[in-house]
Amino acid sequence: MNEKKPAIVCRCSDVTLEQIRDLIRKGYTSIDEIKRITRAGMGPCQGKTCGPIIEREIAQITGSKIESLAQHRQRGPIKGIKLGTLAAGGDHKHEE
Repeated sequence: MNEKKPAIVCRCSDVTLEQIRDLIRKGYTSIDEIKRITRAGMGPCQGKTCGPIIEREIAQITGSKIESLAQHRQRGPIKGIKLGTLAAGGDHKHEE
């Protein structure tokens, strides 16, 4: 049998497109609300991959313009930082 695999929106948290659409239809119309429920956008990419997809889905389902949607909050550090660098008060850019 040829089963259709679910479309994954957030690879970091394994959230599907259907889950996102169901939440929007239930009235969750901000990225932050969806993020709290599904953890989409809370992984290592901090929503860089799934954020625009979720915005697009919210806009399409609600009939809103993407520009009018509230921007989701990104919490740092967005890039991994070694604890030793933080403890020393250094700049992690020089570690690479």
